[in-house]
Amino acid sequence: MSYGQTGGVRSGFTGAGIGGRVIDIKAFIDERAISPYQWLLVALCFLIVTADGMDVAIMGFIAPSIIHDWGISRPAFGLVMSAAPIGLVIGALTAGPASDRVGRKWVLLTSIFLFGVFTISTAFTQSAPVMALLRLLTGIGLGAAMPNTTTLLSEYAPQRKRALLITIMFCGFNLGSALIGFAAGWLIPEHGWRAVLIFGGALPLALLPIQLWLLPESARLMAVRGAPAARIGKVLGRVCGARFNGDEVFISNEPPLPTRKPIGVLFSQGYGFMTGALWVTYFMGLLVIYLLTGWLPSLMRDAGLTVTTAANVTAMFQIGGTVGSILVGWMMDKVRPAPVISAAYVGGALCVLGLGWIGALSSSLTVLVFAAGFCMSGAQTGLNAFAPSRYPTVARATGVSWMLGMGRFGSIFGSAIGGALLGLGWQFGAILAMLAIPATLAAIAILLAQRTKVSEEATPHPTAAH
Repeated sequence: MSYGQTGGVRSGFTGAGIGGRVIDIKAFIDERAISPYQWLLVALCFLIVTADGMDVAIMGFIAPSIIHDWGISRPAFGLVMSAAPIGLVIGALTAGPASDRVGRKWVLLTSIFLFGVFTISTAFTQSAPVMALLRLLTGIGLGAAMPNTTTLLSEYAPQRKRALLITIMFCGFNLGSALIGFAAGWLIPEHGWRAVLIFGGALPLALLPIQLWLLPESARLMAVRGAPAARIGKVLGRVCGARFNGDEVFISNEPPLPTRKPIGVLFSQGYGFMTGALWVTYFMGLLVIYLLTGWLPSLMRDAGLTVTTAANVTAMFQIGGTVGSILVGWMMDKVRPAPVISAAYVGGALCVLGLGWIGALSSSLTVLVFAAGFCMSGAQTGLNAFAPSRYPTVARATGVSWMLGMGRFGSIFGSAIGGALLGLGWQFGAILAMLAIPATLAAIAILLAQRTKVSEEATPHPTAAH
């Protein structure tokens, strides 16, 4: 069906333009039913995030085998373990501006190629310094993938279902982390740790031809960048299952901006305070999550639990996070999203306070760890769905990727501070209760971010492609 046959429903036309009908791309997507191709796009992005989750988690599963084979100490291997997180920061900070300039699709394809090739290359290293360098390069590819999948999917998902679809996509990360764990358990005894790296790199490279064939470029970005209307119509019609006559004028309604440089938009009037608030929220959330997931097993073992029990209880955090992500995303599409995210962070603060209060030997430990994962990971994934709508198309990937990049410092700090507090003699209850502070700060910061009145729903300033 060609666009315009809406049977009386308000359409995305904004009037007659020079050369034909004027179509607001966002309104066009929002007013139509979700097409099979849009569901396919969710699946394509889900697969990228799954591969991302595999390669982010891979070193944790093979590190004991490498340390044993090479006969090096854990502190010496710490250089390798810290390399990928640094690369993630670099990748996130550079990929967003590149995506806003050259397109979402090609930055995504490049990121998949990078982390696939460098993960396989890591399998053939013979020393920790070389492995650290390759993990740094792998991290750059990984850091570029996540913000661009988020941005691309947000620009094709109708607003009424956007948060839910993005949070479903992010569940692929947990799936990938679990998948590489199962693969490691199967491959290491028979083929050694190098086989795990080859498997972890081969899977994203196998996805690359499929993504090259099926992944669309953002129609809204093409309109902002002045691409020919015929090209926009071809891509938009393919994704949304529509036909165009060839005389359309495509526009992307955008708020007026003082600059068109992506990084400049982030700190321009109206956006600077919001950008800072989003960074604080993401930083605080990752600090809590990484300290919990990284040190909770050690804290429980120190309190007297067995290794198996500690691992099983910690796994409940990830399971709770998967469930929480989907439900938080569903709620965000029903009511105002920022209060939903803030409430989840407050719930996380109460859960970690409860964990500190009951102690590691309580019968309620598993339930509270599940609830903490539900709230904290649910809020953090919801924030990924919330951020794209706060920035205009010309700076959307930059805004999302820089939030993720700055937030990564929270993960690095959270991992480091856990070890420091243990070294100072802090016990289970004190460390867990302390985490209520950053969780509460995250809840406050996200509400401050919403107070800024700029977003893709702000006063429109149309950018057209003829």
